[in-house]
Amino acid sequence: MQYRTLGRTGIKVSPYALGAMMFGSAGNPDHDDSIKIIHKALDAGINVVDTADIYSGGESEQIVGKALQGRRDDVVLATKARLPMGDDPNRQGASRRWLVRALEDSLRRLGTDHVDLFQIHRPDPDTDIEETLSALTDLVRAGKVRAVGASSLPASEIVESHWVAERRGLTRLRTEQPPYSILDRGIEREVLPVAQRYGMGTLVYSPLAGGMLTGRYRRNQQADTHRARYGFKHLADERRLDAVEQLIAVARDAGMPLAHMATAFAIAHPGVTSALIGPRTMEQLDSTLAGIGTVLDDEVLDRIDAIVPPGTDVGRLDMAYDTPAVLHSPLRRRPVGERAAA
Repeated sequence: MQYRTLGRTGIKVSPYALGAMMFGSAGNPDHDDSIKIIHKALDAGINVVDTADIYSGGESEQIVGKALQGRRDDVVLATKARLPMGDDPNRQGASRRWLVRALEDSLRRLGTDHVDLFQIHRPDPDTDIEETLSALTDLVRAGKVRAVGASSLPASEIVESHWVAERRGLTRLRTEQPPYSILDRGIEREVLPVAQRYGMGTLVYSPLAGGMLTGRYRRNQQADTHRARYGFKHLADERRLDAVEQLIAVARDAGMPLAHMATAFAIAHPGVTSALIGPRTMEQLDSTLAGIGTVLDDEVLDRIDAIVPPGTDVGRLDMAYDTPAVLHSPLRRRPVGERAAA
């Protein structure tokens, strides 16, 4: 395993990181089996484990904590907070009030006194970025967090966060965790260049496009998989299915499984530090580990570019973040009385 530096933090990380979203009731409810999966990933050289408080309502963190007993110092441990943890409206968001409490809860579940990376799981338009960065700065100074980052921030908000940090003398966001795959290349246009400009590490998620690039989802075929049972719309998107058929041919000509081509693609971009893999079963982990070391040559990358042009998305990944301006029509429509041309 050739390790990379996580932005400018000096922390060395593996090009593949273990995502823990599938450990717990929402994926694999067998704690012992999940722990074995984590241990096998670590034994293979993966040294990053990424979880979040919301994954199975905290159960994922509990499983990760048990798995890391006796191995904590060898692992770059990352978790996230922001999404709702109950019905209380204040048990969510990126306010100081919640982030301090959320981290304490995560540390207790993880069985550790610090995390190496604490991330804001999604943007929070209701909280001033200075409020968030101030709270994160205090958590770093208290020794409970080594570095801080975010997930799914638009490029403009990444830039704003760095401006605020510089003006106020606050800790900077050191990492970004966006979706990235052959089918979801939108971040190549702005997010990755901005992250590179500010020396940020990137831990991209869903390199298999939410399951599309496993090869299990084909046109006119129904796949009885865990993800299919969750009803993700992207699995039936005709545009994505068309692209998958073409990509299967590219992988076949290159002599590799589609999934191996997809994960190798995700870590080939110079702006990507690590790609998160999220196995639910030992079989899925074994399949991914078999592809470690796969390198795509220029011919393969050129053929991929011809199918999905750089900087573009094919359809929409269900888990991708949409800004309030996209979700709420009043933010993009003038009142009726103001719509007439001047």
